[in-house]
Amino acid sequence: MDPAVRLSRALAAALLDPEFVEVGASGRRWTYEEMLDGLPTMAGSADDGPRHEPTDFRGVVLAPGLVHLTYETLRDGRRVRRSSLWRRGPGAPEGSALRMYYHQGTPVPEAHRQP
Repeated sequence: MDPAVRLSRALAAALLDPEFVEVGASGRRWTYEEMLDGLPTMAGSADDGPRHEPTDFRGVVLAPGLVHLTYETLRDGRRVRRSSLWRRGPGAPEGSALRMYYHQGTPVPEAHRQP
């Protein structure tokens, strides 16, 4: 969510698994390359613009080297529930960094928003 990471292909690539897939809040499906190409132009990428404000982080270890992370973001009055799977790639040594393998954003309907 840091604009510096979103603007840097190298920094973003270090966080995304090469098999990364996202289903965005818009319903669009993104691949690794599409996400790296698109991130610099997406909302929340400008240093001086609105940012995604994250809340309610929860993580669950599903298996060694696999974590399910959930949280919500708020940007320009729009709340989105987010879910991602972070994994240590096949053959990666224990202790190496987890990378985002899958991500999904789901808009929160107005009727279900809590103050």
